Amino acid sequence: MEYRPLEIEVISARNLNKVNIISKMDVYVVVSLCGDKHTRQKTAVAEEGGSNPTWNFPMKFTIYESYLQQNQRTLDFKIRCKRVLGDKDIGEVHVPLKELLEGASKGDKPVQFVTYQIRKPSGKPKGELNFSYKFGEKSVEKAAEKTFEPVTAYPAAAAGPSTAYAPAYPAYYGNPPPPAPGGYAYPPPPPPPQGYGYGYPPPPPPGYAYQGVVQQPQQPKKNKFGLGLGAGLLGGALGGLLIGDMIADATYGGGCGGGFGGGGCGGGGGCGGF
Repeated sequence: MEYRPLEIEVISARNLNKVNIISKMDVYVVVSLCGDKHTRQKTAVAEEGGSNPTWNFPMKFTIYESYLQQNQRTLDFKIRCKRVLGDKDIGEVHVPLKELLEGASKGDKPVQFVTYQIRKPSGKPKGELNFSYKFGEKSVEKAAEKTFEPVTAYPAAAAGPSTAYAPAYPAYYGNPPPPAPGGYAYPPPPPPPQGYGYGYPPPPPPGYAYQGVVQQPQQPKKNKFGLGLGAGLLGGALGGLLIGDMIADATYGGGCGGGFGGGGCGGGGGCGGF
């Protein structure tokens, strides 16, 4: 697409509308192509320039050739006053680009000096704006070449856990443990339940109570009092039997001695008599 560079210089203004009552106006100009904010440029502020400020401020624009052939494309000037409580518009000028191109082609000099009427925001004319302009040679805009970076294919990851970046601490959340030192391997971790992660058991199915820790039934405690009573009764019976045996032995020994002694004695007597 063909385009032309446009160089302008905002020179001065005369007989501007006064928007300050007491102090002199500090005036500047905002220039753009058709009011586009991306092409907007601003002059310096003419301090206390009043109604006749001077700038001599250069600017550069790039304009497509198709725009220069349309009367609807304009070079816009907005004259403003800088104030503490907010800047205020003084007036504006709209110059067709096609008109500027035709004036440059008819003139003998490369730089053209022109003066345009300024209109207040109400539309009434008040003041004049002086500027110069110059068009450059046509140029052709080249389309930017698209470059594509080669796509590098990477091999697919091997199956199983990778030990290239094994952590030095025990792994969590289902990751495999690091290799054990000395060539010994850890036993493989139990597989997690299907459909659930982080080592938590699955929830119980609907309609059933969750089974917690099952407690074993306790065996009934033995009555120590009954055991002691039985042992006492058994010991007493055994003791009674032993005592009875001893009494019986004593009684049997005395009878035999008395009878035997008496007999002996009698026998002795008998023997002595013999």
